[in-house]
Amino acid sequence: MTRLEMSTTHSYLVSTPLRELSERAFALAREAHGQVVTYSPKVFIPLTKLCRDRCGYCTFAQAPAHVAAPYLSLDEVMAIALAGKAAGCSEALFTLGERPELRYDEAARWLAARGYQSTVDYVASAAQMVLEGTGLLPHANAGALYRHELEQLRTVSASQGMMLETLADVEAHRLAPDKDPQRRLDTMRFAGELKIPFTTGLLVGIGESRQDRLDTLAAIAQSHGEFGHIQEVIIQNFVPKPRTAMANTPGASDEEVHWTIAAARLVLPADIHLQAPPNLSDDPTRLLDFGIDDFGGISPVTIDHVNPERAWPALETLDRECDDRGFVLAPRLTIYPRFVASGTAFLDEKVRPAVLAHADSMNLARADEWFSGTDVTPPPAPSTRATTGAVTSILRAYRPGYEFDRQDLEALFRARGADVNAIVEIADDVRRQLVGEPISFVINRNINYTNVCTFKCRFCAFSKGPLSLNLRGDPYLLTLDEISQRVREAEERGATEVCLQGGIHPKFDGDYYIDVVAAVRAGSPTIHIHAFSALEVFEGARRSVQDLTTYLTRLKEAGLKTLPGTAAEILDDDVRAILCPDKINSDQWLEVHRAAHSVGLRSNITIMFGAVEGVESWATHLLRTRALQQVTGGFTEFVPLPFVHMATPLFLKGRSRRGPTFREALLMHAVARLHYATLIDNIQVSWVKMGVEGSRRILQAGANDLGGTLMDENISRAAGATHGQEMDVNMLQDLVSPLGRPLHQRSTLYQTL
Repeated sequence: MTRLEMSTTHSYLVSTPLRELSERAFALAREAHGQVVTYSPKVFIPLTKLCRDRCGYCTFAQAPAHVAAPYLSLDEVMAIALAGKAAGCSEALFTLGERPELRYDEAARWLAARGYQSTVDYVASAAQMVLEGTGLLPHANAGALYRHELEQLRTVSASQGMMLETLADVEAHRLAPDKDPQRRLDTMRFAGELKIPFTTGLLVGIGESRQDRLDTLAAIAQSHGEFGHIQEVIIQNFVPKPRTAMANTPGASDEEVHWTIAAARLVLPADIHLQAPPNLSDDPTRLLDFGIDDFGGISPVTIDHVNPERAWPALETLDRECDDRGFVLAPRLTIYPRFVASGTAFLDEKVRPAVLAHADSMNLARADEWFSGTDVTPPPAPSTRATTGAVTSILRAYRPGYEFDRQDLEALFRARGADVNAIVEIADDVRRQLVGEPISFVINRNINYTNVCTFKCRFCAFSKGPLSLNLRGDPYLLTLDEISQRVREAEERGATEVCLQGGIHPKFDGDYYIDVVAAVRAGSPTIHIHAFSALEVFEGARRSVQDLTTYLTRLKEAGLKTLPGTAAEILDDDVRAILCPDKINSDQWLEVHRAAHSVGLRSNITIMFGAVEGVESWATHLLRTRALQQVTGGFTEFVPLPFVHMATPLFLKGRSRRGPTFREALLMHAVARLHYATLIDNIQVSWVKMGVEGSRRILQAGANDLGGTLMDENISRAAGATHGQEMDVNMLQDLVSPLGRPLHQRSTLYQTL
């Protein structure tokens, strides 16, 4: 499907029946944006209803005599914002009249008395307060602005907007100097030069012709072609209102609105989203037939101040109606996903932390309140029925052993709604086929022998420099005797495994890890030694001036049995450059495990996800590790580790998301079960990261293992996880009992004990 060339657009659009246009527009919308239709959960903040313009259709603008004060006070602004935050909003939309201080002395005096030079200056102050005080993302809709004003607002808002409405000379704008077409085109151009994610749109039925609308759309497309900054175009229908100059003018007909939506989809570039307000239509989901992919802002708190007589549709109703039409309704941020990516320059660095805090892995809005490492109850499974062709066709072709390609994996990770349920159901069936009903666990003890580390992983809240002191405690280094004593205590308490990991201490030589294994053996001649991340092995070999195979052979001969898969994080070096720039790279992690398998040591695969990366990186990680397993067969299990954000340097500096959503965590386990089937039998859920109820859900989505009892788990706790340092056998039994499946103790290598 291709878009129309501008040279033929007008004649084609005018002469072609709407039904044909809509079919083509619908296909283009689905090709560009799939079956997900978005909306922004927002709170509307009408900062001032005074305006110097007198548009013939507007009831938003009021005279000073009809308002309690020229502007909302900052206290009133914050009260509205806090109500929005409490209701789950992510956007604070600042709506206001244009430059009222140029028309009303009352407005000018109010601003001057409070130290503001203009209405825009006050918008910037209020937006900064909301951003810093609530974390809501301001969207400034302040009208036709000059370049310096847009630049000022850019530092306190995630996006900005201004309806172009029409470039035609219409009577409705006769008394509205700020609706001068060139003024508004200049604003749109300034926003492009400043790299501001920008919303604009058309108002249909205010006296313009179809040709005028096409000219307006062409101007938007041209500006976007130059700067790439138009994130969405709104097609809004004129609705006549009493006590306005156009009160007796007929509203825009459905046919004109539908034609304009279809024309916009056919004319505008594919990366521009197309929106129509759902409260201005009696059948909002029918608008999808003509090419929209977004319903704009819907507020659970405030009315539509521009069209107060038109109530927002109930989200439950809109969700159900979208589902009936085969769509998934999903919340988004005020800034669209492609503008959030770290490589773009469309987001001010002072605003980025708040954006990331609201974002999921696709840079849409987080759709639940669950976070890894907390006791928050996960959301229920989706209740929708609509599935997408892409996921359905992948699952229909799937059999255990099927080799997903990158496109397959990314499609599965992006699943929403009923597609998620379908993936989970098949993953659990495959789990049942391959390993049966038992849920396994190992009794083990963690021994983190030092928290001093020369590496500076930005996600790690556990490690410290040699001299650091903070609320997480002092730097420490266990003696070898202390390690032996902890091993003896673990064995006395029934442990069959000790898991040893620590920071990379600057004083360690290559023999240190050999000595640690010997210390474990001194504490117990039989306990299974599961120890040393790929980074520790790599550093031990480097400091010993030995190749990996030789060094791993020494470790094995000393008593090492298996390696944990930690230090993998994400096997995508672009992401590692953000997370752990001085750590081993992806190839080195894979080479350590390849060498370990070659000398007879088994290991596992971990993935840390939900920090800064997206589904593309998840797919890379799964593809690379599966390829190694096909060669060596040395991995025993896959262990997803959701990023616990609370106390990590990366999050505290505003450079990461707040971990994965529950949907994303569920999919990571379920997709992995399908991806590794017949190559790796065991998918483990981390109860430390997922919590009790979250773990139960994961165990019904393809996982079969709970990992270890984890006496002395410290690393997740340091990052802010609230779950206990140990879960004994009785607690694990309580966790699995509601599932009606047996709990079996296992060895590290999955023999039933």
